[in-house]
Amino acid sequence: MQPDTARQLSGLVDQISTIIVGKRLQIEDCVACLLAGGHLLIEDVPGVGKTTLAHALAVSLGLKFSRVQFTADLMPSDLVGVSVFERASDRFVFHQGPVFAQVLLADEINRAGPKTQSALLEAMEEHQVSVDNETRALPEPFFVIGTQNPSDQLGTYPLPESQLDRFLLRITLGYPDRASERALLTGVDRRQASARLQPVMLPAELQAAQARVLQVHAAEPLLDYLQALIAATRSGQWFVDGLSPRAGIAVLRVAKARALMAGRDYVAPDDVQAILPQAIAHRLVPLPGCGRGAIEQVRAMVEAVPIP
Repeated sequence: MQPDTARQLSGLVDQISTIIVGKRLQIEDCVACLLAGGHLLIEDVPGVGKTTLAHALAVSLGLKFSRVQFTADLMPSDLVGVSVFERASDRFVFHQGPVFAQVLLADEINRAGPKTQSALLEAMEEHQVSVDNETRALPEPFFVIGTQNPSDQLGTYPLPESQLDRFLLRITLGYPDRASERALLTGVDRRQASARLQPVMLPAELQAAQARVLQVHAAEPLLDYLQALIAATRSGQWFVDGLSPRAGIAVLRVAKARALMAGRDYVAPDDVQAILPQAIAHRLVPLPGCGRGAIEQVRAMVEAVPIP
């Protein structure tokens, strides 16, 4: 079954790559994040394809898609929904907000105030929302793609650490290379092309693949290696504070997802190394004066920690 699943997932990546040109590695990270049951944060300048990537992923999986443009005046009720009194039935009726989707694009999430940003926390962690003292379950699978502008741009608020920790991966798309940009300039409109896509996998097949991720084997030496990396983050040599146990579990889960995408039933050290910067850099603060950003510091740490 795993080779068949790997072929389906490769076909999914291939299809999205026809829309988001020249960004296959980032698309693979996006799919791995979804398989691992996490949420994705994309940090980049406007106009590089963040929204188009989210829409193409939802269409390619036959999932219900919803987009929320985060602004300074967005209220939590605009996101989760609100109860409205209907005179005809003489009762309050709950009207679902856009969070009741399977793929939720929280566009420019750091342009909303902290109160609205925190409204996503319960949904992302528990896959449910609480409104009017009642808990309502969200659809499954539930995948949040948050897009974030660089924090030095006007009108942005930094995401709180508690919310950053809810994102399994943080990636950057970056500008396309010359050949990819020429294809964008001379080809059809990418959003129109995205709307014409057909599902490559059904939602039930996606959920089955998510269940298979949990069955991927992690050998004792691999766990030793992962624990050595986690211990390195806590040593005080590289970062101000180290990774939490939840972060370590998240790294292992997404490494298993990458192994499944490669058609393997076991995790290799390469799976951990390939995903580590995207999985932990947004959770860590480099030591003052190190002269490196978080991603560069993670890569330097990986070079220094030997593989058992």
